[in-house]
Amino acid sequence: MLLKDFYTIIELDSSDKENVKAIIDLNKDHEVYKGHFPENPVVPGVCLTQLIKEVMENVENTELRLVYADNIKFMAIVNPEINNRLQIDLKVKYDTEQNLIKVNSVTHFNDQVFYKFKGNFKAK
Repeated sequence: MLLKDFYTIIELDSSDKENVKAIIDLNKDHEVYKGHFPENPVVPGVCLTQLIKEVMENVENTELRLVYADNIKFMAIVNPEINNRLQIDLKVKYDTEQNLIKVNSVTHFNDQVFYKFKGNFKAK
């Protein structure tokens, strides 16, 4: 975990490795929010990308690195005091020729979509 105590994985369903679902609880008291931003905490976009990487590392049971992100969309601000629980749905495809893990993901809770990601990971 890049940021200690930033989140907790509540549920991880990777029984179908091509359709992964993770439920994450954010730590609304984490020190990152003291600088981003006091009085109005916002989950940094880079942390949302890191969450996807770390969920995939749990699924693959290995360290990964992001090699390419061809689509990142921030749809709504994640305020951990209001939205401390997130669901991350990942569609995963394995490109064995190039040793890539291709991921399309949506981070949301109920009907509110916060973040969309499309990119490729590789084992370190």
